[in-house]
Amino acid sequence: MAAGPLIETPRLILRPPRAEDLDGFCALMADEASAKFIGGVQPRAAVWRTLCLMSGAWTIRGYSMFSVIEKASGKWIGRLGPWQPEGWPGTEVGWGLLTSAQGRGYAAEGASAAMDYAVDILGFTEIIHCIDPKNTPSIKVAERLGSRRLREATAPAPFTDIIWDVYGQTADAWRARRQG
Repeated sequence: MAAGPLIETPRLILRPPRAEDLDGFCALMADEASAKFIGGVQPRAAVWRTLCLMSGAWTIRGYSMFSVIEKASGKWIGRLGPWQPEGWPGTEVGWGLLTSAQGRGYAAEGASAAMDYAVDILGFTEIIHCIDPKNTPSIKVAERLGSRRLREATAPAPFTDIIWDVYGQTADAWRARRQG
């Protein structure tokens, strides 16, 4: 189990991924709608490697995406949080939720807590969100968080055919928004 913080919001628990989250990760990546902009539908073996990648980043980088647990049900509903693999275009806070958890404000609620963590604990000076230009719901979440389109970026190899719109803001802008 990856060591890391447990963060609570009014409706969510954010914690490092665990082995028992594999079925949730598989459900996320088996659903065409929820997986469309985060790598596409993938078989269980590939999803297991992604779970290990995210868990391993907690050891290597000291941070990674959290598993998102809905407090009311205790169910795993997605993953979100700080993310910066080698070659990434910046210090990201990203999100991916099960279709059943979308449209309820969970992405913005969890990402807001993750952005606080990224700025206050990790010392990120900029927070970005790499978003496919066709992913209107994620663009709306980014804008709700106060981020704006900053630039385009190409995904690192071996995914250089993917071009993202990079939304984001400085840590100072995030702090000012929190206080406002």
